[in-house]
Amino acid sequence: MRKQIIIGNWKMFKTNSNAIEFVKSIDSQVESNSNLIAGIAVPTIMISDLSKVAKNIKIAAQNCYFEKEGAFTGETSIPMLKELNVEYVVIGHSERRDIFKEDDRLINNKVKALIAAGLTPILCCGESLEIYESGKTMDHVKKQLSDDLKEVSSDQVKNVVIAYEPIWAIGTGKVATPEIAQDVIKGIRDYLASMYGQEFANEVLIQYGGSVKPENIKEILAQPDIDGALVGGASLVEDSYLGLLK
Repeated sequence: MRKQIIIGNWKMFKTNSNAIEFVKSIDSQVESNSNLIAGIAVPTIMISDLSKVAKNIKIAAQNCYFEKEGAFTGETSIPMLKELNVEYVVIGHSERRDIFKEDDRLINNKVKALIAAGLTPILCCGESLEIYESGKTMDHVKKQLSDDLKEVSSDQVKNVVIAYEPIWAIGTGKVATPEIAQDVIKGIRDYLASMYGQEFANEVLIQYGGSVKPENIKEILAQPDIDGALVGGASLVEDSYLGLLK
């Protein structure tokens, strides 16, 4: 039986002092559960302080660079994150792809570097409204996964979390129905099975992201192939974040 994984993505919100207060408040209210991975992906500048106060939730990174060191101004290396006890790193988010023009070759290098370092990539994929309305969602997502998982072995893919985030449902208030989300995520699992075999595909955790709230998360997680959620705005408020976990 696969675990569930719920990760809040704070994007570029909160200051360090706000974040410390938030984590101190919620961490003691998060019950230990071996079947649930609960965490928050925060700006890199916050990771060190938050890791010191978080006991029951994971503090994840929102990005990384694949080189171990070098003249890469503004970037954060995987060894830097590993020293801060980071276990999960979000990569390939639509905002990184669209705003910062990260391509699949770069994302693939990050996937491989994270796996080699023993960290877990949370690999985002998803389509625009135009692609969705044209009926080409699966073609688009399959191309992303094929490129982003290039040279990743079957043993390694078990340590990758996939986050399906339809771009048209991120921060818009629109949400794919649980049935739509399940249909695409089932398609993702089937595609992984074609790449690696059903046994390995069955072990991969696949999240849904896109306007997930406490009010709709239960129905989303009830779908057989959805193992969790990557949550934006609803993870920024204490009661809302705790409501997601309950």
